[in-house]
Amino acid sequence: MKFTGGGMLCFFWYSFVLVSSAFSAQSFKENEEIQRSQFPDGFLFGASTSSYQVEGAYLEDGKSLSNWDVFCHTPGTIESNENGDVADDHYHRYLEDVELMHSLGMNSYRFSISWARILPDGMLGKTNPSGITFYNKLIDHLLLKGIEPFVTVHHYDMPQVLEQRDGGWLSPLLREEFAHFASICFKSFGDRVKHWITFNEPNLMSEFAYIRGLYPPAHCSPPFGNCSSGNSDTEPLIAMHNILIAHAMAVDTYRRVFWPKQHGFIGIVANAHMYEPLRDDERDRHAVDRALAFNVA
Repeated sequence: MKFTGGGMLCFFWYSFVLVSSAFSAQSFKENEEIQRSQFPDGFLFGASTSSYQVEGAYLEDGKSLSNWDVFCHTPGTIESNENGDVADDHYHRYLEDVELMHSLGMNSYRFSISWARILPDGMLGKTNPSGITFYNKLIDHLLLKGIEPFVTVHHYDMPQVLEQRDGGWLSPLLREEFAHFASICFKSFGDRVKHWITFNEPNLMSEFAYIRGLYPPAHCSPPFGNCSSGNSDTEPLIAMHNILIAHAMAVDTYRRVFWPKQHGFIGIVANAHMYEPLRDDERDRHAVDRALAFNVA
């Protein structure tokens, strides 16, 4: 992933969880160990989560319903009607989780902030102090253990009220909503957080939310699916347009207002696949260009 800070700096960060299945017998001799010293100085070993997948506590301490809360509570949308009401209970067990990270030798952790926990009613309401407190404690404990926080502002979950009141990412109103939310995050945590991600894989979100109907708000149209509403030809383009403008607004605010004191890095994460031409043929090369344009650019 690529970040830019203040329009001047960029770097690449890779976080790996090394498992035995990732290495073939042909590549390593039996019982040969991988040593941390084999990696360059500054290499980051870490893990990544998103708020809805791990936090639980879905209606505690002032948090409002998120779009994923409503989606997962709708019968038939999730296998076995499971949900994230408790999930990994990270909200209550974050101290144990950080200790586990530390015991594994991790020196970085990427997590996301629950929009509904910080701004339960969007920008029309007040900031929830309990939400701010939770992330402050998490960040402080990570740093105490030598673990660098990488923070994703938006990893698919938003207050459900923004879907009902504004129309979600199909509405230009979400640009201002997101920029306001991001500013609160920068202001509250930016003195310690130096690595920011505005959106996690918005291209994937637009596909599954507005083409295939598998993520909230579950919009789609034939031949991609049979949702109760949606247009798979136009809505993903509208959503991506609004998301990219929201990203630009948040980055601009960070660079102008917060970077001069915080000196952090900010960027976006895209889901990407690598394509190569089957043959050294002009048509195949054009096909690769089209695939990259539709799936990455």
